[in-house]
Amino acid sequence: MKDYKEMNTVLSDVESRDIVQEMKKYIQHGNVSTYEHCKNVAKLSYDINRALSMHADLKVLLTGAMLHDFYLYDWHNEDGGEHNLHGFKHAKTACDNAKKYFDVDDETSHVIYSHMWPLNPERVPKTKEAWIVCVADKCISLYETLFRRKKE
Repeated sequence: MKDYKEMNTVLSDVESRDIVQEMKKYIQHGNVSTYEHCKNVAKLSYDINRALSMHADLKVLLTGAMLHDFYLYDWHNEDGGEHNLHGFKHAKTACDNAKKYFDVDDETSHVIYSHMWPLNPERVPKTKEAWIVCVADKCISLYETLFRRKKE
């Protein structure tokens, strides 16, 4: 079992907030909550950073990973409502929420805002932290979608 003590220390303030715990109410992929998805992305981001000796800023990397899908709604509703085009819009919503509830810095905002590249082609990751989270999110999303499906 991997040791995530350092990661958990960095994320303790973010994860302890009730507003972040609300992400447990929403399903992201398959049977995985948005909270669990973001935690999985944070873990993989942490692992990538360590394995490749990238020396990323851990606070920026892990806070960005934990808040990259901090949009706080159920995107699965197919009612033609405000959550249409979720894939294109949710990174901005998550970024706005992160600024509102955590007053995140510009580097962390960029990690959140650019994580949906290349779906949002104008939002290219420009820092190693943003690239790591972008890649980790794609890997975790694929795994959750293919292997963590709801039992029907």
